[in-house]
Amino acid sequence: LSKFDNIYVVGGGKGAAPMAKALEDLLGKRITGGLIAVKYGHGLPLRKIQIREAGHPIPDKNSLLAGENILKIGKNAGKNDLVIVLITGGGSALMEALPSHITLQNIIDLNEMMLNCGASITEINTVRKVLSQIKGGKLAEKIYTARIITLILSDIIGDPLEMIASGPTVIDKKLTESPLNILKKYNLHDKVSDSIITILQEQAGTHTTINYDVKNYVIGNNLIALKTAEDTAKKAGYHTLILTDQIEGESREIAKMLSGITKSIINNKLSISPPACILLGGETTVAVKGNGKGGRNQEMVLAKLIAMQEVEKPFYFCSIGTDGTDGPTDAAGAWIDHNSFKKAKNKKLDAEEYLKNNDSYHFFNKLGQLIKTGPTRTNVMDLIFILVERL
Repeated sequence: LSKFDNIYVVGGGKGAAPMAKALEDLLGKRITGGLIAVKYGHGLPLRKIQIREAGHPIPDKNSLLAGENILKIGKNAGKNDLVIVLITGGGSALMEALPSHITLQNIIDLNEMMLNCGASITEINTVRKVLSQIKGGKLAEKIYTARIITLILSDIIGDPLEMIASGPTVIDKKLTESPLNILKKYNLHDKVSDSIITILQEQAGTHTTINYDVKNYVIGNNLIALKTAEDTAKKAGYHTLILTDQIEGESREIAKMLSGITKSIINNKLSISPPACILLGGETTVAVKGNGKGGRNQEMVLAKLIAMQEVEKPFYFCSIGTDGTDGPTDAAGAWIDHNSFKKAKNKKLDAEEYLKNNDSYHFFNKLGQLIKTGPTRTNVMDLIFILVERL
């Protein structure tokens, strides 16, 4: 590091604060300065690196201020400088810079529609990248004279570098899917502003051929979290199996599939025998049609409760967001066991009505079975656990 005149640290995401603190502990006074953007309540005291808290999952004015300051730092970095970029999930909303004729409200409206239509995070970020002056490698373009090293916590299935926080330092050679086609797929094409459509049309098929001095490294992901959880389960005496770190699809449909697996273990129809711990990771989606409150994890657990209502033999199931937040709620997720449906019935809670209204949060709040961790300051997608005790 001695050959660099200055070392700057920039970036953003739900887990960026402890990453920045770790860098300060490692590099000390060698850090010249910098700024990271984090979700409200996810900051930590830092010595050299500024923190700006901003909106998530919907960007706000502080997201724009964070983006402006990060770009300013990047542009000031010279050929003898090093810029370390810290990226975690949530960075797409937390640091933003917009083209001149797109307003913050345009982007807010777009984000709200895409988050509620059932689109995957990859589809959402494919659209957002084109409408940003930071995403899709554009941050690297602004820093291009300096050396860039990006350290990444992945919150997307398969760890695609160009999609995590919309890839601010990953140069897009080519768009993998048309943003306009994605909007049409979810019937949003006629609902977004004309200025957004214009930019998406202008950018269709464009890509850069310039290469910059950028190295991108994934240093944490869902599989690492699952393996750590598996070790803990083994020490507790469970037979364990990591089924996948790439689960995706509609939460309710995944719940049905996982219910089938649970029943098979209970009935000794699988090779893994109780006490058993099945671990899964990934990220599901929800097409919101009701006006309730919840998130993809809570919705999955509620759908699983309905599918398991006749099962009386002991089991436990939970699904949680590793960032401590599931949807627009203060819960990370929820849990159920073989007593939960009877408990809900005694409280006169109609599980199917709550599910129909996408109101899993209030259902589990009344049941006392929400999981609340507070901000974890990390984000490696969701963790799902199935436990079946020895009968």
